[in-house]
Amino acid sequence: MNSTPNNPSWKSDLPASIVVFFVALPLCLGIALASGAPLFSGLIAGIVGGIIVGALSGSQIGVSGPAAGLAAIVLSAITALGGFENFLVAVVLAGFIQILFGVLKAGVIGYYFPSSVIKGMLSGIGIIIILKQIPHFFGYDADPEGDFAFNQVDGENTFSELGNIFSNISPGATAIAVIALAILILWDNVLKKKAKIFNLIQGPLVAVVLGIIFYVVTQGSGWEISKDHLVSVPVPEDFSSFLGQFSFPNFSEVTNPAIWVTAFTIALVASLETLLCVEATDKLDPKKRVTPTNRELFAQGTGNVISGLIGGLPITQVIVRSSANIQSGGQTKMSAIVHGFFLLGSVVLIPGLLNLIPLSVLAAVLLIVGYKLAKPATFKQMFSLGWKQWVPYIVTILGIVFTDLLIGISLGLGVGIVVVLLASYRNSHFLHKEEADESNKVKMTLAEEVTFFNKGAILKELDNLPKDSYLELDVRQTRYLDHDIIEILENFAEKAKNRNINIKLISERGIVENPPSYIEFFKLKKAS
Repeated sequence: MNSTPNNPSWKSDLPASIVVFFVALPLCLGIALASGAPLFSGLIAGIVGGIIVGALSGSQIGVSGPAAGLAAIVLSAITALGGFENFLVAVVLAGFIQILFGVLKAGVIGYYFPSSVIKGMLSGIGIIIILKQIPHFFGYDADPEGDFAFNQVDGENTFSELGNIFSNISPGATAIAVIALAILILWDNVLKKKAKIFNLIQGPLVAVVLGIIFYVVTQGSGWEISKDHLVSVPVPEDFSSFLGQFSFPNFSEVTNPAIWVTAFTIALVASLETLLCVEATDKLDPKKRVTPTNRELFAQGTGNVISGLIGGLPITQVIVRSSANIQSGGQTKMSAIVHGFFLLGSVVLIPGLLNLIPLSVLAAVLLIVGYKLAKPATFKQMFSLGWKQWVPYIVTILGIVFTDLLIGISLGLGVGIVVVLLASYRNSHFLHKEEADESNKVKMTLAEEVTFFNKGAILKELDNLPKDSYLELDVRQTRYLDHDIIEILENFAEKAKNRNINIKLISERGIVENPPSYIEFFKLKKAS
């Protein structure tokens, strides 16, 4: 699990799993509510996504669970198919279709999304998290957690909902939310630097505990928090009633063509969201690890089969939970798996305690997550890279905020393709590889035009280089080098150090051995 005796990963993974648990809990319930499904189905999807998908996935930092992007599909499908049990058949079939996608190596699709669009997706989701959590922060919960679409299930939209806050502010919910937000900021910016204990015990856990205490001690006062502003986990009376919360597919409907159409729709959308999330989390990963996408499709498909069989919602890898995991210091897949066990244990053992957590406290946690995804520095960086990066980036953000995730990504991708077509030259080859006389020496020559379409092949060539190699990278003829490719070279430089691969960069400006920064080098090359 990428740990050593001197640096065991659990010291990072355990605290991160607690944060992911608190982020996942309201989203699992809210997405189920927005989907018109039983609340328990969202928890099942979160548990399966954590334990089963987490164990099978090749991603070390990705976290899976029910996805907001599928809520509208689920809502209409449950009605159209004649009930939740019929819908579960489609979920199971979708899982098998995803497994087939993995076998057919369809995961390569994920490499064809430009960096500007992926970064736009991260910033757009960060903004939409902030906008959607502001009402919950002030104690106004007309729209359920997990509804990230512009047009909301409560009949409002993202911005009209903000206007309704002022006549619906809850003083108690707002007060504890402000306290929680102050704790989280203090924890991240001050206390973590003071002592190791503040890295082991996470700020969100302290905020949640204080939220529970606040709710209990303010009952009967002017600062009390109403029960409809608390987490709402189903509380079974006994073990048999707990088991009664599980639903099972009605396989007698398996021949219904509408179920197969829904299954293919879920499989396609869930696979696309997962591959987008994989690309995004790999960019956020401090260790720059590359997730095997075909294995990820297999893991997600297996998770959906199991989730559908026991009454859960469809599963994808989810950027909100994954980014919370990365921001909290998660190092290996154990953080995702343990968060799944936390979900399972809590709904079995302490559902009543969970139902004392104010939603405004969890909104404060999500506000921090959203801000870290949409930092102003990222906007500044993308603008400085020029219009070819900025335009797809900002179009993706606006599309996500004013429509939904998939439409926003589609708009950004469409603009990205137009930008590439405007900038491209006719050239059928982008990479030439020749073995030199020495057994460990490899020469790669980049062509005149190298775009994000070539990411998959370049990644494959670089990853296949043996240890102790000597790479000559010739860019003398290259006139246009996409920023995505520069990022790949930048990330590979870090891996090359671990694999004892030396790199000689040959350009019009001369020869550089193991350049410290490819981004800065190509900026200078362009300027000259």
